[in-house]
Amino acid sequence: MAPLFIPRDRKSLFRQFLAGMYDAVVITDPNGHILEINPRAEEHFGHMQDEVLDKPISFLIPGLAPEIVQRIRKGLEDDRHMMIDANGLNKNGSKFACEVTVSVIDLINPGDLVFTVRNVERRRATRDMLRAKESAFEMAPSALFCCAPDGRFTYVNRAFVDMFDLENEEAAARHVFAELMSDDPLPANFAKALEGEKSVVGIVAESDEGDGAEEEIEIVLAPNRQGRKIKGVVGSVTKV
Repeated sequence: MAPLFIPRDRKSLFRQFLAGMYDAVVITDPNGHILEINPRAEEHFGHMQDEVLDKPISFLIPGLAPEIVQRIRKGLEDDRHMMIDANGLNKNGSKFACEVTVSVIDLINPGDLVFTVRNVERRRATRDMLRAKESAFEMAPSALFCCAPDGRFTYVNRAFVDMFDLENEEAAARHVFAELMSDDPLPANFAKALEGEKSVVGIVAESDEGDGAEEEIEIVLAPNRQGRKIKGVVGSVTKV
């Protein structure tokens, strides 16, 4: 009977492994001259493999000059791998932020180096966007809040703290929605928000001035969606 599995040579299997990796991979000799790159690296850097063979790693990652490669090699004598922040250089001249993990492999020569490159531009753009949204959340004049499904406040801004006379943002976590906003139909609308419905309600409350005057307040409640799932309720409280 013929064998069910016919082993392939190690280099062929290794190339298949590289081709399937999410990250860009650049393999160099001990001095940092490129021996091989995977398809993901071709996408990131815009070069085909035959365009970069025997070029220094600094051709793709300018910060990795020969003297830096030698320092990395020395550092790898004590550690299994090393991670650095760098900038990759695309063939069209554009740069992209990346995380580079360097390790040693005995592939063609003892002490060959593997540079695993992860493009972090999208992650940084997402982080900057979230920071901008957080700043807008904190600076908003309306009282803004996020609640867990059980009604517990998980995140509030400074305007919310001031409106409900709380000690600080952390103190809000000791309260639930129905405790601070018990007026009908707010508790029922909270439940509706958990089912996916947005509501806008105007109520009349006693003024903070303590003079017996009343003021109109608008409360907006909406589901806090993450993908298709509803993770809680978000809302705003605004003096009209």
